[in-house]
Amino acid sequence: MIKLNEASQVFKTKRGDVPAVDQISFQVNPGEVLCLVGESGCGKTTSARMAAGLNRPTGGTVEFGGKDIWSMDKAEFVAFRRAVQYVHQDPYASLNPIRSIGKTLTAPLLKHKIAKNAAHAVQLASELLERVDLNPADSYLGKFPHQLSGGQRQRVAVARALTLDPKLIIADESTSMLDVSIRVGMLNMLGRLRDDLDVGFLFITHDLAIAKYFGWSGRIAVMYLGRIVEFGRTPDVINNPRHPYTKALLNAVPEPDPELARTKLPDGGLRSADIPSLRDLPAGCPFHPRCPQFEPGTCDTDRPELLLTEGVSTAGGRSVACIVEQRERAGHA
Repeated sequence: MIKLNEASQVFKTKRGDVPAVDQISFQVNPGEVLCLVGESGCGKTTSARMAAGLNRPTGGTVEFGGKDIWSMDKAEFVAFRRAVQYVHQDPYASLNPIRSIGKTLTAPLLKHKIAKNAAHAVQLASELLERVDLNPADSYLGKFPHQLSGGQRQRVAVARALTLDPKLIIADESTSMLDVSIRVGMLNMLGRLRDDLDVGFLFITHDLAIAKYFGWSGRIAVMYLGRIVEFGRTPDVINNPRHPYTKALLNAVPEPDPELARTKLPDGGLRSADIPSLRDLPAGCPFHPRCPQFEPGTCDTDRPELLLTEGVSTAGGRSVACIVEQRERAGHA
């Protein structure tokens, strides 16, 4: 459905070029969940904005339905933008504060002629609110964003994304600003939409526990400093991580059992907590200054490529960008 081919994004600044995303490739199929995970600043949101057509890549391509979106004509690009909808992280900033919830939802329905008239638009808006568990819908249509809680606002944002019957929803940290008590309810609602509407999700999060819960039947791409370092089916990546960075991320997931919590390594087992600057990336593997599996003369000189280490295709196999891991896997083959 949507595919990134070696897509890159370099931002020009007064202090020099910033390679926010460096030649990443992935695709999201209809009805599939792909979780993009990593630390803040690793390039997840920039990747999502490229996939949504909000940022034009400085290298590589973004394809929708097999065609580069930046070579589409106006009608094709409008169809693409309708099919790919974005749910932003901050529910307090993503809704227009001077528009009622009813106006927010009916505006796209009327603009794109999905509703026959104003009355029909209100009816469809009510159905969308009920679909995202805001009941009774009539009590929300006349309210403004400041009258809703954060969770309610984010549900309205999801309802707005559904107005144009999308094929893909890009959820950018859509639960990170919600209270833990309502986060699971939000994830369950999104999962129900995925199953009922057969809509695909590009789900962005820094929390592997969230990725495990929501994307268990899908795939995970782990990003570090603008590059994908591990890619595979969610159960495989969670239960048996291959890249040292993925292992560190899993080690950082809170453990409720005190006995198991004591087994976690301090600082995730990393050699350093400092993240290198994108303006001055280290030679070789960008992760080597922090990597517990660091090998002098190899990791600090050779840049690893994302290579398939298990399986026969990226759809069902495992790809890892780690020279040490690739060598070990080759030795066991």
